Amino acid sequence: MASVKPFRAVRPRPDLADQVASLPYDVMNREEAAEMAKGKPYNFLHIGRSEIDLPEEKDQYAPDVYKKARENFERFMAEGILRQDETPHFYLYQQTMGERVQTGLVATVSVDEYLNGEIKRHELTRKVKEIDRINHFDVVDAHTEPVFLTYRGHAGIAEQTTSYQAEHEPDCSFVTDDGIRHTVWTIRDEALTRHIEASFREVPTLYIADGHHRSASSAHVGVKRRKEYPDAPADAAFNRFMAVIFPDTDLKIYDYNRFVSDLNGLSEDQFLVAVNKSFDVTRLTGNEPFRPKVKGEIGMYLNHAWYKLTAHDYLSVGKGLSDRLDVSLLQDHVLAPFLGIDDPRTNERIDFVGGIRGLDALATRVDEEGGVAFSMYPPTLDDLLCIADDGLIMPPKSTWFEPKLRSGLFVHRLSD
Repeated sequence: MASVKPFRAVRPRPDLADQVASLPYDVMNREEAAEMAKGKPYNFLHIGRSEIDLPEEKDQYAPDVYKKARENFERFMAEGILRQDETPHFYLYQQTMGERVQTGLVATVSVDEYLNGEIKRHELTRKVKEIDRINHFDVVDAHTEPVFLTYRGHAGIAEQTTSYQAEHEPDCSFVTDDGIRHTVWTIRDEALTRHIEASFREVPTLYIADGHHRSASSAHVGVKRRKEYPDAPADAAFNRFMAVIFPDTDLKIYDYNRFVSDLNGLSEDQFLVAVNKSFDVTRLTGNEPFRPKVKGEIGMYLNHAWYKLTAHDYLSVGKGLSDRLDVSLLQDHVLAPFLGIDDPRTNERIDFVGGIRGLDALATRVDEEGGVAFSMYPPTLDDLLCIADDGLIMPPKSTWFEPKLRSGLFVHRLSD
């Protein structure tokens, strides 16, 4: 049973929404964030990545960075760039990318349900990234970016929200530089709001699709605030965190590909012999990138040539679902034993490239820097949900969701 509640969102003025909206804080480095916000005084990166407004030598995790985020947030509020709604609402956030449309409900969910495992996760987190968002949320006194959640579809919710969209004008609608349209509605119908709350009580489980660090950090801040304010009511804002909740039928997982900077001291021939122990290796003619079409296939780009790797059947015998994923087979039978990538979360010799950027980007990296790249067949959304249901963990960087939620369209204040 999912506890989903409306809240008083802080939002940009509708005529400024396109100027405020930014990509999520964690999909770019400091230099890229600075370039994206250059000449854009209203861009939300001034809050989400506030180090861009401080000297370059400033450590991005220094206390001054979080103080600057708070200062910029308060300035945006004072200047009316951001405004808080007077009463709680649910919101609808629709993204259109080509023919794909996904529509999520913007709401708050329970910290306790996360802590109890009722909001299910499928990835491990890194402590340094958790601490960063803990400090950010705590100092700014707000959840500045939503978590991306999903659930197994509920026909009643979809029918009601779709009807509402058709019958009401959106608050704002704009197209970002990448061609994606973002549209927001405020649900002002009290009866529909009650219906949505009741319908989500029929949804047994929410799942984190993206935003594991934001979820963990939000929960940590909630526990911290409980200790600081022991007399606060159970419905205090810090006991909940902000999410955009999509039905599973709306979502698609894209491939998350791998680039390794060197062959770990092996010659090209030695490496190919090593790979052949677990995969049938076929060198492809021509120079067309190889995109795997089924599970068990992996593309490999090495020394100006594409290869098709087909996993030997025995690799999956007796394995659980998470260990049978192609990203797991590659990690367990190539990256770790031969390329020395023991922990892909921390090893600096591996990088990850979202499939939305195209496979040519992989080949270019190898041509310019050496090493080897792998194109992956993505897990399905059902894989993700089943793995989470079983309490298992997917390898890091297994899933790439697109389009990305824009930051700055919704903020949840912790002291509301």
